[in-house]
Amino acid sequence: MPLNPLIFREYDVRGIVGTDLTGETVETLGRAFGTFLRRRGRDRATLGHDCRTSSAPFGDALARGMTSCGVDVTHVGTVPTPLVYWSMFALDVDSAAMVTGSHNPKEFNGFKLCLGRTSVHGEDVQELRRIAVAGGFERGAGRLGRADVVPSYLDRVAGDARIGARRLRVVVDAGNGTGGVVALPLLARLGIDAIPLYCDMDGEFPNHHPDPTVPENLAALRREVVERGADLGIAFDGDADRLGVVTERGDVVHGDMVLLVLARALLREVPGAEIVSEVKCSQVLFDEIAKAGGRPLMWRVGHSLIKAKMAEDDAALGGEMSGHIFFRHRWYGFDDAIYSAVRLLEVLSAHDGPASSLLAGLPQTWVTPEIRVDCPDELKWDVVAIVREALKARGLDVVEVDGARAKFTDGWGLVRASNTQPVLVSRFEAASPEALARIRADVFAEIDRAKSAAEGVKT
Repeated sequence: MPLNPLIFREYDVRGIVGTDLTGETVETLGRAFGTFLRRRGRDRATLGHDCRTSSAPFGDALARGMTSCGVDVTHVGTVPTPLVYWSMFALDVDSAAMVTGSHNPKEFNGFKLCLGRTSVHGEDVQELRRIAVAGGFERGAGRLGRADVVPSYLDRVAGDARIGARRLRVVVDAGNGTGGVVALPLLARLGIDAIPLYCDMDGEFPNHHPDPTVPENLAALRREVVERGADLGIAFDGDADRLGVVTERGDVVHGDMVLLVLARALLREVPGAEIVSEVKCSQVLFDEIAKAGGRPLMWRVGHSLIKAKMAEDDAALGGEMSGHIFFRHRWYGFDDAIYSAVRLLEVLSAHDGPASSLLAGLPQTWVTPEIRVDCPDELKWDVVAIVREALKARGLDVVEVDGARAKFTDGWGLVRASNTQPVLVSRFEAASPEALARIRADVFAEIDRAKSAAEGVKT
């Protein structure tokens, strides 16, 4: 069965089980990844998988492909993605592979790959595709071993944690993914009263889909937090590299505001630190980081891209709207929702008031969710370029690092091309509902004009 080239995305490899991904195609992917590693002088990798029903057999197939190329593979079992990242620091390896569908629907699965301690993304993913198509794989007899990295991870996080004297009660919703079985014993070890919600692993996700960015997926957590009188609610996505947060009142705290809480605490310890986030985040985040004495940097969307920029700049902290949070301060720079939850609990345990008061006094703004508009892959980049130049020609201040984020007198509007789908992604924020509606209409008028212009050029 030939590999579907569309499974090779900007940040990972991802497709539909049984259609794009079979045991045969995954073993071919393993051979391609093994060849990719060998040609870069790497021959020792860890491998883990999430709890989706297809993940264990796909892990076995990936290992067969990798070892056939002469790569020694250490299988770390069913674990959250951050523990595969951790394994690269805990074990004598130089690369890693994680089989996970992450937050995608259950018919999907995918692969997060690392060369050294860096996520494989962008052009390297396309190089992997070219190797898979061309064949001519490296040959060898790699060994397959096994290791349990959970104990060392728990020891490392517990040894780092600085939980205060305040006794906290927390509801943990793992969405039947892999996060709960690691987070619960860790929180118990830290003296935190953790109430489990859907923490048993079940790859069918019978209670709700494990994506904490979707409000309806947090409904049960919100109810449980209020009914139990908990101090906080914590949600993980399917592989626990993304964090969702709910206050004691049952209010959802979006990823950029979770990052702000963490950034303020970090800046009290490391004044002047650089904090990296992405173009979809609230302007409040960037302004408040600067007020707290930090150096905010607006960067491109994508966990691999944020991690790479943080490493380049030696930034202390980073995060995305999606709940990916990256600590280099006291940690290793990879996205880890379990560790980030502990750092958030550190803040709350040293705070006199409820979780909701951590963000008290911020400027009030009105924001839209992500707005996704269909646009063919062959047009979307041209449309964004036309919009960007039109906004600049009007004298607007435009951030160009990822699409076009235009600053108006009372808000901003963003349009960017999705890295993974044939869509344009927009988001808007303003000082009033009226300003929000006006900016949104203004930018969408530019998008409509740009689409007509781009279509005319193509025809």
